[in-house]
Amino acid sequence: MEIVFLGTSCAVPTEKRGLPAVLLEYLNEYYLFDCGEGSQRQMRIAGINFMRIDHIFITHLHADHFMGLAGLIQSMDFLERNRVLNLYGPAGFKKTMEHMMSLGSFSMDYMSLSINEVSPGWVLDCDRFRVSCFRTEHTSNSVGYVFEEDSKRTFLKKKALKLGVPEGVLFSRLQKGHEVEVDGRKITPEMVLSDPVPGRKVVYTGDTRACDGVREAARGADVLIHDSTFSDSEEEKTTLMAHCTARQAAEVAREAGVKRLYLTHLSQRYTNPSILEQEAREVFPKSYVAEDFMRIKVAKHDP
Repeated sequence: MEIVFLGTSCAVPTEKRGLPAVLLEYLNEYYLFDCGEGSQRQMRIAGINFMRIDHIFITHLHADHFMGLAGLIQSMDFLERNRVLNLYGPAGFKKTMEHMMSLGSFSMDYMSLSINEVSPGWVLDCDRFRVSCFRTEHTSNSVGYVFEEDSKRTFLKKKALKLGVPEGVLFSRLQKGHEVEVDGRKITPEMVLSDPVPGRKVVYTGDTRACDGVREAARGADVLIHDSTFSDSEEEKTTLMAHCTARQAAEVAREAGVKRLYLTHLSQRYTNPSILEQEAREVFPKSYVAEDFMRIKVAKHDP
């Protein structure tokens, strides 16, 4: 699993930071969270083939988080993509997309869209992972997303052999959850599988104040990507503008017991964002300022 930060600025792009967009790669598939203006160009620079994206998750309907969709969709269609593109967003997303698709002479010749409005709970349920969303405190309909891998149980080959199970078909049946019979004895999967190992978990907040919704959603996450628009010196703005300071994000990370915190959605006023990282690390040492094109690996959990 790899996370690629494509845009880490807030509201206005800078020379070094594009508008919000985070790409997650899992089992050679791409999942995009937010799609600010210019995201497709960021992907080209990062060497990411955006034609491979099938699912895009939008946190809220402020322009800096979704206006890149129009250009991305047109580019995909121009390149003759013939698969459905699945889009997910909060209440009002369908109407917003209708307006976007009606601008100018916007039309699609090859691809189609599946536009889904989400509410807290499961959004996408696949074979090895799930994506869910949770309420954040920014706009009346803003959400964040959790990408969570299913728990796994390791097949204990040595234990199976010790119980007399021969390698081959019976191994396969046990791994698939079926009991088998060996010399008149029943061998169940429980006898040859490890305890469940929790899957990897990544949480992306979009824009938000520090809030209980994020704390609960991020519980035990491997990676928390959190709004960190302001420094301590401008903490009063977080209430008015419904954003977060780096220190507040770090407090959430500490309370949620996450492994790593990445600070994003940084105001253009911080030309040297190390101050934000410093403030966060005073509370939560494993805090890092996200930079455009930064790539981070999320390692598998050991049994």
